[in-house]
Amino acid sequence: MRHVLLVLTLLAVSTAACAGATRRLRLPAVYEAGHFYARPVTGQGRALRLLVDTGGGGGSGLYLLDQRLARQLGLPVQTCTLGGQSMPLVQPYAFAKGKGLPAVPSTPCGAVAIAMPGFHAYSREQGILGAGYLPHFTWTFDYPQHALWLEGPGWKPRQGMHRVALGFQHDAAGHKTSGFPRITVHVGGQPVELLLDTGATAMPTRAGERASRIPLVRGIGVTSYITTRVMNRWHREHPDWRIVRDGDKLIARMHPRLIEVPRVRIAGWTVGPVWFTERPDHSYTWMSSMMDGAVVGSAGANIFRHFAMTLDYPHEAAWFRCVKGCRSAAAARRP
Repeated sequence: MRHVLLVLTLLAVSTAACAGATRRLRLPAVYEAGHFYARPVTGQGRALRLLVDTGGGGGSGLYLLDQRLARQLGLPVQTCTLGGQSMPLVQPYAFAKGKGLPAVPSTPCGAVAIAMPGFHAYSREQGILGAGYLPHFTWTFDYPQHALWLEGPGWKPRQGMHRVALGFQHDAAGHKTSGFPRITVHVGGQPVELLLDTGATAMPTRAGERASRIPLVRGIGVTSYITTRVMNRWHREHPDWRIVRDGDKLIARMHPRLIEVPRVRIAGWTVGPVWFTERPDHSYTWMSSMMDGAVVGSAGANIFRHFAMTLDYPHEAAWFRCVKGCRSAAAARRP
């Protein structure tokens, strides 16, 4: 969940919006310790590094691009009014053959990205494919194979995939006003409403790294988030669940704790153990205002790593195919 800048003129998303991809395409991307980074190459031969973050910012079909980078590359930037705000938008630019990004039709001022001033990168990303851009397509995040796929408009689920509904904020006419997906998981037998967040980032302290043993690249990995209020409740109700104090330094002033949840049920599959990183209650009060209901944290790639996960945004559903380290929830409940 990075740079949550939402422009509340998000275009209605429909199957027709996916017309730019007629067949399955593997997006140029690299995989690092649970994160996918798109690596499109400009016509000048410059490879970009864009975090693929379902909980990241954007709006109206636009992704985020570091404003300094756009200036360095000489990309065309035009000031436009969007959501009542004047902001610099990056106009279409050339990509090397077979190394580009699919275009969203009918964007404000014909732009492709918001030029983000003051862009802060945790792991050298130069922009974000986020909740303003991703919902116009169907994507498969194949975590075990480290592959990111753009699916064609005729995509159908494979045998063995489990479906779970995603929640999105809509206006009175039924059009999406936000691209942030809500997903229901079960912890301790109770439903928990979370942001589906491929960008949920861990920066563990030594204590956090020793306990969680998560893969890291330059000190960065993935996690799931939970609010202080819910973490405290879990700790009261399950005192045997491990707690690590001062386990993460991404928000250094907070000294977040980690909690180890033995099992998480998602889309009819059970995985675990899963570590959750503490986040302030107010962060998700604010996040919930841009979603279709209240959420208390994020489901991150330390859950998704077991799956090939397809996000069928046009039909507001996610499909999970277990690849390793998971079992059906029905089997998990049997003694």
